[in-house]
Amino acid sequence: MSVEQAKAFIEKMKTDEAFREKIMAIETPEERLKAIGAAGFECTGEEINEAGSHLAQGCCHVFDVLLLFLNINGLPTPP
Repeated sequence: MSVEQAKAFIEKMKTDEAFREKIMAIETPEERLKAIGAAGFECTGEEINEAGSHLAQGCCHVFDVLLLFLNINGLPTPP
């Protein structure tokens, strides 16, 4: 597991619309993490959060990035 893998996953989510839609269509955090692993990214939800906090610094799309992490960890997102 690694933060580098988490960063690569986040980058793919930002650049690959079909991949992003596939991941976000999955209902549960556990199933999302399984799908992320099946796509070749070996990282945990915590590592995704850690990578996201690093990437969000100075990012112009901070809100979108934070919503992604909240969804992965199964926390409710704002309406």
